[in-house]
Amino acid sequence: MGIVIREALAKDAGQLIRHLKEIGGESDNLSFGEGEFSVTPEQEEMFLENLHNDKTSIFLVACKDGEIVGNGSLSGMPRRMSHRAELSIAVRKHYWGQGIGSMLMKELIQYAKENGIEIINLDVRKDNEQAIRLYEKFGFRHIGTSPAYFKIKEEYIDFAVMYLDLR
Repeated sequence: MGIVIREALAKDAGQLIRHLKEIGGESDNLSFGEGEFSVTPEQEEMFLENLHNDKTSIFLVACKDGEIVGNGSLSGMPRRMSHRAELSIAVRKHYWGQGIGSMLMKELIQYAKENGIEIINLDVRKDNEQAIRLYEKFGFRHIGTSPAYFKIKEEYIDFAVMYLDLR
């Protein structure tokens, strides 16, 4: 398949912004849609540098032939929640169903285990069955519902709240 999973670095900011803008228009599964991702290269560089320096956070990219086709992140939480992290994954629509999400999940969970993260949380559209199957495959459990999490146009969309206990 030729997919390489690696940490995103500040030098990747421009390509990562292009990737995020593209995937924003491919589905309604993300917190931003087409034309809604507005971050400057400088802001993205600073964001990536901050994550790189935080041992409970990481931003990974999945690359094919040097092009970013997916991304995943763990965002560590502060203070009394420092044993927890939020997870997110996004893959270009053209590459759905090819195992890239699983590759990212393996790397993120391994990173969590190696860096003292005991619990991983995530929120996912309740109707995103493909993503939910992926999370369940890696041991995530449903712990609730967040009603009306998204509002797209005039439609409210509920989200499943899931978590993985690594203790």
